Amino acid sequence: MINTLTDQRQLARVSKTPGRTQLINYFGLGDGRFLVDLPGYGYAKAPVATRAPWGRVLGDYLQTRDQLAGLALVMDVRHPLTELDWALLEWFGPTGKPVHILLTKADKLSRSAALHTLRDVRSALAATSPNWTAQLFSSLKRTGIDDAEAVISAWLSAEEPEEPDPEG
Repeated sequence: MINTLTDQRQLARVSKTPGRTQLINYFGLGDGRFLVDLPGYGYAKAPVATRAPWGRVLGDYLQTRDQLAGLALVMDVRHPLTELDWALLEWFGPTGKPVHILLTKADKLSRSAALHTLRDVRSALAATSPNWTAQLFSSLKRTGIDDAEAVISAWLSAEEPEEPDPEG
């Protein structure tokens, strides 16, 4: 997702095995702004002893970093809003900052199924916070890029983001 949004092929290292990001990685955007890649917490194929500290690191980071403009949360469209996703949202929720969920791998579902999942996720988010939004995203098919860029750019410029296009 970071490589796609920054239009760079090898900025962020990518692995076919989930959970390879084990440190907080900063990607400079200029003017003192950054995209930050946090350790994976869901499908990580790492030993429990390795994963356990990630929760503490994530919780502390999300709750105490005043500089955060928002949280772009990446979820597989086929497995959205897991128990771990809700836990992460609960850590971040008290900050009052916006959350934007990128339902990745949208190309893996039929258009109808992907839109159905998007509607369900948006409904669950709306019932929790008016500052939480979601969209479909596919790095492979390059869909949803403009919507994601618009939301993140609005955060970085402190403008009010528009609701993403339901088709994006």
